[in-house]
Amino acid sequence: MTVLRDYAAATSQPTLGDPDGPGRFDEVVGPDGSLRPAWKGLAELAVSLTPGDMYRADSDIARFLADDGVTYARPGDRQGPWRLDPVPLVIDARTWAPLEKGLAQRAELFNALLVDLYGDQRLLAEGVVPPAVVLGHGGFTRAVARRSLGEQPIDPRPLVFSATDLARDAAGEWRVIGDRAQAPSGLGYAMENRRVISRVVPELYRQAGLHRMEPYFWALRSALIQSANGDLADPRVVVLSPGTHSETAYDQAFVASTLGFPLVQGSDLLIRDGWVYLRQGRGRMERVDVILRRVDAAWSDPLELRGESQLGVAGLVEAVRRGRVRVVNGLGSGVLENPGLAPYLPLHVRPIDGPSAELERLPTAKVIERILDEPHRYVGQERLPFSQVPTWRSGAARPRPVTLRTFALRYGGSYRPLVGGLANVYDDGGFRSSASKDVWVLKADPADADQGLAEVMSMTAARAVAVTVPRVLEDLFWVGRYAERAEDMLRLLIVTHTISEDFRTSPGSVGGASLAVLLGTIGRLAGRQFDDLDAEFRSLLTDADRVGSVAHSIENLRTALTDVRDQLSADTWRAFGVVERAHEALAANPHSHQVADTAGRILTGVLSLQGVFASMMRDDGWHMIGAGRSLERSLQLVHLLRSSTTVRRGIDVDRTVLNAVLESAESSVTHRRRYRGYVRPAGVLELLVVDPDNPRSLAFSLAEVRDHVAALPASTGSTRPERLVENLLAEVEDQSVAELVAIGGVNRPNLESFLDDTLDRLARLGESVEDLHLRSGPPPRSFGALAIVDSLPAEPATGTIPAITEPLADDAPGTREGA
Repeated sequence: MTVLRDYAAATSQPTLGDPDGPGRFDEVVGPDGSLRPAWKGLAELAVSLTPGDMYRADSDIARFLADDGVTYARPGDRQGPWRLDPVPLVIDARTWAPLEKGLAQRAELFNALLVDLYGDQRLLAEGVVPPAVVLGHGGFTRAVARRSLGEQPIDPRPLVFSATDLARDAAGEWRVIGDRAQAPSGLGYAMENRRVISRVVPELYRQAGLHRMEPYFWALRSALIQSANGDLADPRVVVLSPGTHSETAYDQAFVASTLGFPLVQGSDLLIRDGWVYLRQGRGRMERVDVILRRVDAAWSDPLELRGESQLGVAGLVEAVRRGRVRVVNGLGSGVLENPGLAPYLPLHVRPIDGPSAELERLPTAKVIERILDEPHRYVGQERLPFSQVPTWRSGAARPRPVTLRTFALRYGGSYRPLVGGLANVYDDGGFRSSASKDVWVLKADPADADQGLAEVMSMTAARAVAVTVPRVLEDLFWVGRYAERAEDMLRLLIVTHTISEDFRTSPGSVGGASLAVLLGTIGRLAGRQFDDLDAEFRSLLTDADRVGSVAHSIENLRTALTDVRDQLSADTWRAFGVVERAHEALAANPHSHQVADTAGRILTGVLSLQGVFASMMRDDGWHMIGAGRSLERSLQLVHLLRSSTTVRRGIDVDRTVLNAVLESAESSVTHRRRYRGYVRPAGVLELLVVDPDNPRSLAFSLAEVRDHVAALPASTGSTRPERLVENLLAEVEDQSVAELVAIGGVNRPNLESFLDDTLDRLARLGESVEDLHLRSGPPPRSFGALAIVDSLPAEPATGTIPAITEPLADDAPGTREGA
């Protein structure tokens, strides 16, 4: 038997009966046990899929998603891996056609509804919609409603992009279970699902003859550019994000990167004379014309809306009122997500704001009491037995409930739904999304244009000016620093582990004494937590809360890269896929040798980032990565030398330690070629401190810092960072190695003094770079409550199964631990 034959046999009834309600419509198997029309064209390949094929596909999907760095976080949870099921949701053209028309009509209706609710409000005045339902909903934004009778609404086209969540009932009819107009998410995830599935089951994908999604992104880009107020030749469009702690941060960055628009946060924007500007550092600004908003309206302006917000832009509402910026979707569009606007149906009671889970846990008497206290805040909805799809679990395709998120875009004067969408399957309880699915809408004719878009409306041909805001430069500066910090600790750990394998049980030997020196070096950088060396090494590789550890540096590196994901190649995230698989191997193997193997794999992943950075444009961001990396390399090298070369420990111990230092500094081959294997302090210091041609030397690294800093826009040739690095480099180049290695008792006092002074000056150099090039002003402060809000409410659930939650994030600003 094959996977789909087994599934068809298990679901041979017309519908699967539920003990407490009607059965479910199956998306693959018909009432007679045969495949549905959408699957019949794929039958030859689909039916032949074996459990082995599915295991392979599931494993490949997890690997591809990890390599692409695709993450998602449920409200209140940390970012975790995005889940994608191997079996797509397939819809034939005949089924899709009426659905597409209905979605377009629904978007037209909602746009007209927004225009009225924020304009003349005839629907409220004439009693078509109860005022309490609208005015009592958190999505209604009074600040942008009409200010006098007859005044035109602020935005004549407030709804540009929307999403609608659908499900099929027991009869196979599509039903709307919720709408997303505030800041619809999921389009990036849908595209990522398609990219992965097309690689995992390429034969099935090619045979399907489905609509590609790329033209829809072109249309979205065109629609956003043409949304600008006035007749602008080259409008500036940005994507406003809550930041990396948002549940759907990946989705936001994917959309921004694909569209070619900057991904910004509220702190990157400011209002000047009623206009919105994008900060560029050192007082330079560029006007913004269109904002694709992924921050909820209530949090978009701390001046007129929620005063405690640090996610928005003070004064944004006034800029919108003046017509000086176009916000997509318009502020206040979240009122469309109000289930109270839907026709009254057989009742499933839920609040018009927030999820229904809390209400469902209350006793009936308490629910009635709440409804009677505030009747306008509750609505009844029909419970639907959502249709089911085969989902790969535990070696078999098992039926699971499914919903479909669809998207509609105002393009060319009308609304065009995406031909496809994002499907979500749910666990047995039906209340928690367990995976997503790619959605395949088959073409009626292979010659049909993808997405029905034979060509996309012309966009601007003008070349956009590249903009790197100070926040992005800061992230890239720390990308360089954390990448180098992780690499240097990995090299030191590998060398130390090699010596420990031979000498951990003989502390009195030359090797044991050398091991103690190297462990002391690690302790200087990351402390010491375990007496057992294997536990200590594993902690350094996996404990992200341990400042100075490899895991801590990589976690902070990932955070910094996530913050600028829209500006990076997709290859960037393959490094973290390598790291995650190395951690899995370490967890699965308790033997000591696995430590070195895992460290080597992680080092390979970290080094692969060098190739990504080498392919970047030589802009301000690239120079900031280079400055951070070279500065950190200088710091790590000086710490290494300070703890290993300033004390005499005997010829044999010194020789072992110096060889380990050369290995850690990736200079042992050069040293052997130059000094023919004769290791002495003077030769090591000459190579690692003053040699201008060794990329690992202090002199070379400082020269790199100098060159990168000099290339930054704020540099003039005499700024404080430039003076500090020039003076330090000159002193390093003038150092006498003979004086540095001079003995004073058992120590080398000149070397100690030089290294301590260098550490202090490197710290001041780093601070001066941040002060001049990275800080554009004081951090944002709340206009309202004194305490920072810990978290924001998630998108309310809809129906009996919650849809994808929308992007909201912790308000607390990020920090740089261990910097």
